[in-house]
Amino acid sequence: MSAASPPGDGRADGTRPLLELARTIRSKNAGVDHITFDVIFPDRASFEAVRRSRALTRDTVAALYRIPVERITAFVEYEPGLAIKFTIRRERPSGSPGERDVFGSQQYPPLFALPIPLAAPDSPSA
Repeated sequence: MSAASPPGDGRADGTRPLLELARTIRSKNAGVDHITFDVIFPDRASFEAVRRSRALTRDTVAALYRIPVERITAFVEYEPGLAIKFTIRRERPSGSPGERDVFGSQQYPPLFALPIPLAAPDSPSA
């Protein structure tokens, strides 16, 4: 299924992976001490389906990345851009010994398989 498929085109368990709903999922440096993530949706229906599901929150990000929630310095549902954005404080500064991703651009893949529960077409929205 492509990202442009309607949110109701789900699996038998009523979920779809975030990768199928988002147009862009990326991570990048946000200064020397932070990595920022952008999840951008192709349309309002996909954005609202993910937002309404509450499957992508500070708590789910912390669990997914196995970090304390306190390391998430920002979490924004940016409606004008049909995006969910969040920033994580790095364990060590970019480029320091032992740091694994200088540009912060390889941190997004764990988001791909995040299951997003989708409401049945005839169910009321929350």
